[in-house]
Amino acid sequence: MTFADSVARARGGVNIQTGAFINGAFRPARSGETMACITPIDGSELGQLSACDAADIDDAVAAARASFETGHWRKMAPRAKRDVMLAFAQKIDDNAAELALLETLDMGKPLANTTRADIPLVAQAIRYYAEAIDKVNDELGPSPHNAVSMIVREPMGVVGAVVPWNFPLLMASWKFAPALATGNSIVIKPAEQASLTMLRTAELAMEAGLPEGVLNVVPGLGEKAGKALALHMDVDGIVFTGSTAVGKLIMGYAAQSNLKRVALECGGKSPQIVMEDCPDFEAAAQAAAWGVFYDQGQVCTAATRLLVQNSIKKDFLEKVAAIAKDLKPGDPLDPETSFGAMVDEGQMNTVLSYVDKGKAEGARLICGGERALGNSGGFYVAPTIFDGVDNKMTIAQEEIFGPVISAIGFDDFDDAMKIGNDTIYGLAAGVWTSDIDKAMRAARTLRAGNVWVNNWDGSDITTPFGGFKQSGFGRDRSLHALDKYTELKTIWIELRK
Repeated sequence: MTFADSVARARGGVNIQTGAFINGAFRPARSGETMACITPIDGSELGQLSACDAADIDDAVAAARASFETGHWRKMAPRAKRDVMLAFAQKIDDNAAELALLETLDMGKPLANTTRADIPLVAQAIRYYAEAIDKVNDELGPSPHNAVSMIVREPMGVVGAVVPWNFPLLMASWKFAPALATGNSIVIKPAEQASLTMLRTAELAMEAGLPEGVLNVVPGLGEKAGKALALHMDVDGIVFTGSTAVGKLIMGYAAQSNLKRVALECGGKSPQIVMEDCPDFEAAAQAAAWGVFYDQGQVCTAATRLLVQNSIKKDFLEKVAAIAKDLKPGDPLDPETSFGAMVDEGQMNTVLSYVDKGKAEGARLICGGERALGNSGGFYVAPTIFDGVDNKMTIAQEEIFGPVISAIGFDDFDDAMKIGNDTIYGLAAGVWTSDIDKAMRAARTLRAGNVWVNNWDGSDITTPFGGFKQSGFGRDRSLHALDKYTELKTIWIELRK
């Protein structure tokens, strides 16, 4: 079966929505403009998405504001709100096969990933925050005997969310689930490269009982719809996941408008550090490979800087390279495929341009570095490893967002920590060692929001996720995420009798 045949068959199993979802209904952009939705699997068109702009954002924000002020969701009893969100999670489970197909068609990641991880984790996130609704309490302050002080959390109001294309629905759920749990109304601007699952999910939310106007989805270009959402004077908070460059723009738009609250989860250039006393070379080699090659390297926490102690570097890199050479890009719709496509042609070309920069700056290409499966019409890059990388090189400092490992040697612990922290980013880091003292020293020394010891990417919905430095601020996941969507209010009551 050709890739084109595979795409044609998959399209028969999905409901592709292309309009904006505003106030409980799909509708085209006010301008009538559209943009092509291209599957990276074979480069064919899936449909024409509404290319929304500021006028559509105005409509969506107005719907969100009206729903918030009427209070159909905000004032709903906690347990009733919980029941709606649990029904929402069940809708995700009931339609998981369709959502997984949509995600793979739209973004090019392997169906095995969307089926086993992405979509089930969305339902998990919704359930987690649903269960938190009637279990997170406000506070009483330590007041004098003639007063009562209450510290209460109130919903922020209208929340804008600009979400990325690499985990289109999962990253969105990390925003909308806690935002809804705290009683907000929300307007989501999905990435123009991958909007389909969020649009379909909005429809499922309505079927589950979410009131009209509470969850709105407005597809469009970032420079039009995204910018308008971040600048909007009636949006109370803006949350974002994406590149650091765009995160800086979002922060600026918030300052230019109404000082709306901002939370940013931005880029990374994460170091995975393998010490000579690594307890399990096989596990570490697998983590080194899959820490970058999972989702074709299109992961903000990708371990793209592989720091290996010089005493073991040659042997260790041979293990990682053997994994990479056996890993062949394939049809993302084939359940056996573990390495799929880049999200679009532009991202594929960006990755290949970084490969050229690595070569030009003197790094040694061990494997990969070329476009793969060119005859498919899709956008694929072979798993790539560079050795002999200096941490000052472009490929060691800039986020490539593709399947490219930059291997860097180090002499001792202090050298590893210095190199590991020598980046503008601080999203994730990891260390492999048998020495618990060394592990704890590393965990405390590395300037990153997530530090893993003898594993990579260990986490779940109960642990906070976010970064230091130019990787942003604010946290997704865990109960800490609820803080982003609430305002603290102090109520002081003085007793007169």
